[in-house]
Amino acid sequence: MAAPKSALTSDLVYGATHVPSQYVRPEHDRPNLGQVIQSDISIPLIDLQGFDGSRHSEIIKQIGLACQESGFFQVKNHGIDEAVIDNMLAVAKEFFHLPESERMKVYSEDPYRTIRLSTSFNVRAEEIASWRDYLRLHCHPLEDYIHEWPANPPSFREDVGEYCKEVRGLAVRLLHGISESLGLEEHYINKALAKHGQHMAINYYPPCPQPELTYGLPGHADPNVVTLLLQDDVEGLQVLKGGKWVAVKPIPHTFIVNLGDQIQVISNDRYKSVLHRAVVNSNKERISIPTFYCPSYDAVIEPAPKLVDDDHPAVYRSFTYGEFYGNFWDKGPNKNGTCLGIFKN
Repeated sequence: MAAPKSALTSDLVYGATHVPSQYVRPEHDRPNLGQVIQSDISIPLIDLQGFDGSRHSEIIKQIGLACQESGFFQVKNHGIDEAVIDNMLAVAKEFFHLPESERMKVYSEDPYRTIRLSTSFNVRAEEIASWRDYLRLHCHPLEDYIHEWPANPPSFREDVGEYCKEVRGLAVRLLHGISESLGLEEHYINKALAKHGQHMAINYYPPCPQPELTYGLPGHADPNVVTLLLQDDVEGLQVLKGGKWVAVKPIPHTFIVNLGDQIQVISNDRYKSVLHRAVVNSNKERISIPTFYCPSYDAVIEPAPKLVDDDHPAVYRSFTYGEFYGNFWDKGPNKNGTCLGIFKN
């Protein structure tokens, strides 16, 4: 599908002194950047050294506490080589610096395409656009999708493919830990995902002449199981804690882990998916790369039976992930940042 020249945010903004009207949020729905809490450690940082050995029980407790109290945590000593991370960030930036004609080869507004460049959140449905372009890729099983990926930059498939494999391994390990922290068998969540799904978004946030008027992405909770976020050294991620937005400072070569709606369902509300958002700035471009680890569309999601009893009745009905994701994409998050409400008992 051919897209108009103004389809991408990044092609509107260079030299602009004002935010175009389609990006301007009403006054009650603006970032209020002066009220954001700045903190050196805004979410827990968990050292995974010894996760498969001497520190296993200690780390499981830390994961459980972070899931219960924050819904977000960071991990270091996660086993992914720094060169893999650096190559991923470099090739991501290189892609978004390609000429428009090259990038637009993969442009699409169809949310079910397994590779697509697009902008904002859902340009078909939303009234106000977000200050973001993104390249979305499906990446598991890798051999089913890698041939669709851009051949330019030349190292794209190799660098991104290696990154995807490494992050998948980390996601599976973390889901084992989350299962155990809930008192479930370590493979419980991974089994619940059926065939598993994995996709990623390479987000590009251009400099914005009036960042106080718009969002890179407004507040939302993720619809998947767990998200592993890699970001460059430019701040932009903010998490809602205690009714206040808190800025998350980037730490090189770490991953930010946030729980998605499916963990909230499986845990029967023991753990919650948490609102987060991306803001922009007037001086620097920003790259962030979330990997979304998901159930397959036919997987049936429901509260774990071990977590349901007379004192804790099932909060949610059973549903397929395909049903949930279709609702999320078509309607978008409600005012609470999630569409979980329609799946409650």
